[in-house]
Amino acid sequence: MTATERTIAAAEKHSAHNYHPLPVVVATAQGAWMTDVEGRRYLDMLAGYSALNFGHGHRRLINAAKEQLDRVTLTSRAFHHDRFGEFCTALTELCGMEMVLPMNTGAEAVETALKTARKWGYRVKGVPDGKAKIVVADNNFHGRTTTIISFSTDEEARADYGPYTPGFEIVPYGDLAAMEAAVDEHTVAVLLEPIQGEAGVLVPPPGYLAGVRRLTRERNVLFMADEIQSGLGRTGRTFACEHEDVVPDVYILGKALGGGVVPVSAVVSSRDVLGVYRPGEHGSTFGGNPLACAVALEVIAILRSGEYQERAARLGEHLHHELNLLTGGPAVTAVRGRGLWAGVDIAPEIGTGREVSERLMARGVLVKDTHGATIRIAPPLVISKEDLDWGLERLREVLTAG
Repeated sequence: MTATERTIAAAEKHSAHNYHPLPVVVATAQGAWMTDVEGRRYLDMLAGYSALNFGHGHRRLINAAKEQLDRVTLTSRAFHHDRFGEFCTALTELCGMEMVLPMNTGAEAVETALKTARKWGYRVKGVPDGKAKIVVADNNFHGRTTTIISFSTDEEARADYGPYTPGFEIVPYGDLAAMEAAVDEHTVAVLLEPIQGEAGVLVPPPGYLAGVRRLTRERNVLFMADEIQSGLGRTGRTFACEHEDVVPDVYILGKALGGGVVPVSAVVSSRDVLGVYRPGEHGSTFGGNPLACAVALEVIAILRSGEYQERAARLGEHLHHELNLLTGGPAVTAVRGRGLWAGVDIAPEIGTGREVSERLMARGVLVKDTHGATIRIAPPLVISKEDLDWGLERLREVLTAG
């Protein structure tokens, strides 16, 4: 057996089959490239679902982690540490907010936002106890905890996990009239992805986010933007909401905030919202740990330069121009996205999204499918135009191969 076959066999035998990874075994990575255990190189066009916005092994991020490893890695929130206040200050400034509640994973941050909205609804808005409602969109993906999948419309993620958590109403994504009809006196929050990633990089109609912002402000309802995938440079702006000049009440952040080094997530909001918490009411042993704060601080410093937002905008324009050329042929039925982020719908005659991903892997390009017919393209923002074009040429080869 090859090293690849041995590793995959061990994983198949001893790990739960909750993922269906492509049959590649990565050993090293740098920038936008990964190398497998056999020495084959692959262009990473997925970037860990946007967790690797700044590429593999970014020196500033690796150095920040190494320096912190020699100092202190964990104190728990039982004590203060010297990076925590600095991190909270920097992140609130980046977001234009006042307070941070740090966690680890994206799903933890979403769960924290849901709890926050309910507590705010009872303590500040005055919703009767047990009546709080949160409005969400269909085709959403906010994580896979029991509460989150309770308002999922993806049966693959939802089936066999009931009984489900009540208190949510699902409306069509992009339908402002449906949203307006759903928001009532018991609604405490609207939770949305500014662009739906797992659903296939779905961009809402122009004016939708601004309309939700107006509605939530008029009805005294929190607008919570899940920018875990869409945020921190991916779409050509620091936050995807900025494309409609929208500032939500709550940012939910994760993935790229950890720089591809450690899991870091956060809920960022005003003092009026996050100020509802008192000691002991919510927490996380690892949330806001020194190592996480050190890396996230460097991520924030990188974002302040605007370099990667500009790169994502510029290269994203090129990416979408090239992908849109493919929609004129028989292989691609639709292309969506913004910045260095795209969903490409493959015609059934060409194959499934999984089959196209496997063919691309054979040519040295790594992407991943979603919802059967779609492949997602989201390279690290450090990718060069030359490498991006090389990857797109491989895609054209796959789509036109007999």
